[in-house]
Amino acid sequence: MKRAVWYLGIIVALAGCVESQPPTGKMLFAENCTACHGAGGRGDGWIAAGLTRKPADLTRISQRNGGDYPLAQVLSAIDGFHRKTYDDSVMPEFGYLFQGPMTQVDTGDGTMTPVPEPLLAVAEYLETLQVP
Repeated sequence: MKRAVWYLGIIVALAGCVESQPPTGKMLFAENCTACHGAGGRGDGWIAAGLTRKPADLTRISQRNGGDYPLAQVLSAIDGFHRKTYDDSVMPEFGYLFQGPMTQVDTGDGTMTPVPEPLLAVAEYLETLQVP
């Protein structure tokens, strides 16, 4: 009995030492984006067929921008704040979901911009999906 209590005490102590890790961009994408964009980001998620406009193929963002990955534009598109004035947009705002601790990011013009870490994580994950 003493041994069981001792083991339980060790387990509880170790559990208290383990910090929960923030979700990765891949995890956030899987939880929030795959229904429309599909697991590979090609716009072929299970909801896509029922939408009025096909979701974007997220693997070709760089191709559509001359080979450069436009981080600032991607962050803005995911956040969705700019779409509030457009009635024809299918993409919902995700800024409210991807809130969290802020980090400073150079969005391409040399200006450091505060960005929520979860939002940046998704944008950086999308960069890994780009096809040549």
